[in-house]
Amino acid sequence: MSRPKFITAAEAAQLVKDGDTLGTVGFVMSGHPDELSYELEKRFKETGHPRDLTLTWLASNSNNRDRIGTARFAMEGFVKRVIGGHWGLTPEFGTMAIENKIEAYNIPQGVLCHVWRAKGGNKPGIITHVGLGTFADPREDGCKLNELTKEKGEDLVELITIDGKEYLLYKTYPINVAFIRGTTADENGNITMEKEGIFLEANILAYATKASGGIVIAQVENIAKAGTLNPQLVKVPGVVVDYVVQCSDPQKFHIQSTVSYYDPSLSGEIKVPLNAVKPIPLDERKVICRRAAMELIPNANVNLGIGMPEGVGAVAAEEGISDQMIMTVEPGPIGGVPCSGQQFGMAVNAEAIMDHPYQFDFYDGGGLDLAVLGLAEVDQYGNINVSKFGPRIAGAGGFINITQNAKSVIFAGTLTASGLKVEVKDGKLNIVQEGKVKKFIPEVGHKTFSGEYARKKGQKVLYITERAVFEMRPEGLTLTEIAPGIDLETQVLPYIDFEVKVAPDLKLMDERIFKDEPMGIKDEILAKAR
Repeated sequence: MSRPKFITAAEAAQLVKDGDTLGTVGFVMSGHPDELSYELEKRFKETGHPRDLTLTWLASNSNNRDRIGTARFAMEGFVKRVIGGHWGLTPEFGTMAIENKIEAYNIPQGVLCHVWRAKGGNKPGIITHVGLGTFADPREDGCKLNELTKEKGEDLVELITIDGKEYLLYKTYPINVAFIRGTTADENGNITMEKEGIFLEANILAYATKASGGIVIAQVENIAKAGTLNPQLVKVPGVVVDYVVQCSDPQKFHIQSTVSYYDPSLSGEIKVPLNAVKPIPLDERKVICRRAAMELIPNANVNLGIGMPEGVGAVAAEEGISDQMIMTVEPGPIGGVPCSGQQFGMAVNAEAIMDHPYQFDFYDGGGLDLAVLGLAEVDQYGNINVSKFGPRIAGAGGFINITQNAKSVIFAGTLTASGLKVEVKDGKLNIVQEGKVKKFIPEVGHKTFSGEYARKKGQKVLYITERAVFEMRPEGLTLTEIAPGIDLETQVLPYIDFEVKVAPDLKLMDERIFKDEPMGIKDEILAKAR
């Protein structure tokens, strides 16, 4: 068995050549080998090389605050193409894409997981329904984010038919260099991840790179003697590792998250007592999350998106029904309490931490009972845009995999944005100041969720705002509930820029949602199991 070479991060940076495709791992900054990124950035600034790289990642390996992780690579001349699952935390690349300075692809995150895994077995691609009817569909944009890519870029997605059904074929592509990370490597290059909060995609990236004839470079914190690691804990075998870099400053370059160098409750090494979750204030967010929580069912497998949907967990705790949900997060955690903000992607006291692609196997296979995700733009067809807004590219991340495969989907967000102020009191809602931006528009600018696809599947889809609830019905998007205290003709319909269908049996939203006390819905939720 050949052993890997042990080198410095600066030496590792010299191994990347002009025109290479470089794959990196990370979710926010969790799991990202940032010393390798730092030294590669430094080399380019000093020498102008390597040039014209293709970068590929699954989720943004940065934090949208400091220029770290893959955000270090947003330099003209350094990059010619990006193939990513989520772009939101690297806005510099979004700007370069909008200005047509790079070729830019956004492949659904779970699909890209499986593309890498397929490349590891030298398969030509993967076939899936995920992405049909969205911007990933070749009849829309084929995952291409700008005009440069549409004019000069390769077609990475094809529409095919099998037994009369439509599918998308996502093609694999070669990866020349992989930057991966673990906690400990032994002298044979076997890598464990005992201090990592999530295992991510290190293994499949390494396999994809070796199948491409490329090199795998692993950044670790510790070096162990050969034969001393528990083989059951090895996440990346040494046979696919070419070089190992021991991080010179772990608290700077090997952080578990942007806000914490290391927390053993996130890596599953200890279980910590959970303090009582404080009720969130009674505002528009709580109103929306309370209505969403009413859709919970006992023992539901749930995915909550970042931002507004996170409040559903707080409402569930206040109502005493947290133990009725099994929370999951797309990069791997199952159970426990999902983290938010800069630690999003990990979970405190997780019951299991799966590798990234296997979590999406679970999602794509219909394992999610309910998903609650954000609502940025909605159109008359029930389509949702959360991925691209004028000059800003967020990317789909896991949104498409999750929303096209969950049994029920809730989109949560306010009816208007930018300046909205409300008062929630005595079982009623009062609009104090209307938002300047309408979110319900005739046609979304980028289709991240297809209402037509959902209707064909018969999927249950709700769109919950602070003052009204909409449902996807066979006849289209339909207004089904309105908040107490809200006038339909003056406070709802004028802020929807299309003629929305109103249910003949339009109901009032439950007034308990609008009172500053627990709703007392536990028995109702439990009764759904009977």
